[in-house]
Amino acid sequence: MTRRIRDVMSRDTASVEPMTTVARAAELMRERDVGDVLVAYDCDLFGLLTDRDIVLRTVAAGHDPRRTAVGSVCTRPPLVTLDPDDTTEHAADLMRRHAVRRLPVVERGGCPVGVVSIGDLATADRPHSALAGIGRAEPTR
Repeated sequence: MTRRIRDVMSRDTASVEPMTTVARAAELMRERDVGDVLVAYDCDLFGLLTDRDIVLRTVAAGHDPRRTAVGSVCTRPPLVTLDPDDTTEHAADLMRRHAVRRLPVVERGGCPVGVVSIGDLATADRPHSALAGIGRAEPTR
């Protein structure tokens, strides 16, 4: 069943400014139990930092997470984004085409309002699938 993004997106997203250190962003991800943070100045989306960006673009590249700004390692525009009124089917198509697991959701004025992950889509469209079950599972610490 196709649904609107506004009904399945994660609204309680974490956000940091581009000059925030990667270490602080990683701490925020741990505190919020999320795998990404929006990188923004108020309503201007600058990029998206994922746990994968931290590992590949920071740690594996030999950069110090305590001294590296998220703006230098995050995925930057042109970002693939969604509108809250887009459909889950459209989101899945974009994820497939662009080989991404998360998409920022921005309102028409450009203000970020959430993130949709592949797990959000699985839970919304196929609530009994294995991926949906993983998405609902309690995190391991």
